[in-house]
Amino acid sequence: MMQGVVQIPEELKSLEDIIASGFGAVERIFAEQLVSDLDPVDEMCEHVERYRGKMLRPMLVLLCGAAANPDLVKLLESGSSDQIMTNAHTVSGAVCEMVHMATLVHDDVLDEAEIRRRGKTINALKGNETSVILGDYLIASAYELCSTLDSPIPSRIVGKASAVMCSGELLQLHNRNNYQLDEPTYFEILKRKTAALIGAACELGALSTLGFDQQSHPTVQALLGFGTDLGIAFQIQDDVLDLTGTEATVGKSVGKDLEKGKLTYPLIHHLANSASKTRSLELIEAISHGDESGLPELLELVKHTGSIEATQQMALSFVDSAKERLNDIPDGPGRPMLQLIADAVISRSH
Repeated sequence: MMQGVVQIPEELKSLEDIIASGFGAVERIFAEQLVSDLDPVDEMCEHVERYRGKMLRPMLVLLCGAAANPDLVKLLESGSSDQIMTNAHTVSGAVCEMVHMATLVHDDVLDEAEIRRRGKTINALKGNETSVILGDYLIASAYELCSTLDSPIPSRIVGKASAVMCSGELLQLHNRNNYQLDEPTYFEILKRKTAALIGAACELGALSTLGFDQQSHPTVQALLGFGTDLGIAFQIQDDVLDLTGTEATVGKSVGKDLEKGKLTYPLIHHLANSASKTRSLELIEAISHGDESGLPELLELVKHTGSIEATQQMALSFVDSAKERLNDIPDGPGRPMLQLIADAVISRSH
């Protein structure tokens, strides 16, 4: 689970086995949906499938689906896995992963990234035009797949989350090279860009169990809130890794935020607390214009203001908030499993 990032205790193994079988179904549905009658399209989709890493979004769909089930313990004891993991759960998981893949393909174009999951990106191999259309193909395929569910609600949720993600990306682009970016705007970008789809994944999982007409159900609302907080924490950790990680450990191009003039929380905190703000701004500007020679110096300045620790503390506060929301879901093995996932989001190095 999460590529071995999470150690599952013995008492949760039966639930882990059901989630693992659900993963198999998600991967099958994902692959079948993207089959094309054109060989070049098939080849590109196969390449994109290698982008699949932690599978966080489908995992949250499946896990929230199980956690929302008030009869989970009884069903696990009786071995009725087909009542825990239904077609609605696995289709929703595949849809969320497909939308996520589309955003990765488009992000690599925006960031001019060359490495993703330790392999060449589509834009590095085929160019930006191909990448843009492939991203569109993935998102169109996701909506087609979503429409196979027997309710219009999932399509509305995925459509809204996708629009919110785009608005977050546009807000971030609008603030490119804005070195006065404030915390509220930064968190608005995170809430939209990353948390919207992770929140939607948790919501879809719960609705797949309780019924798609149950959006106001307390369990659904609690899991939606859990996913939103978790998504913000996940992105804050990503921002730390982009600044302090290496390509070898993170598995994708790093330093892209600074290179593209995007201020993230470590730098926002640093600039607000630095006695050498002028020098830091000089280095940030130089890096955004392609001169990376000042990156080690900037990192030292950022560490001097305790900004990495402050960022990790901020991520931790969102994880704590996410875990608190789990008090409003049924008691059972789903709750500690989600708590483990929440902790793993900020302890990861990739």
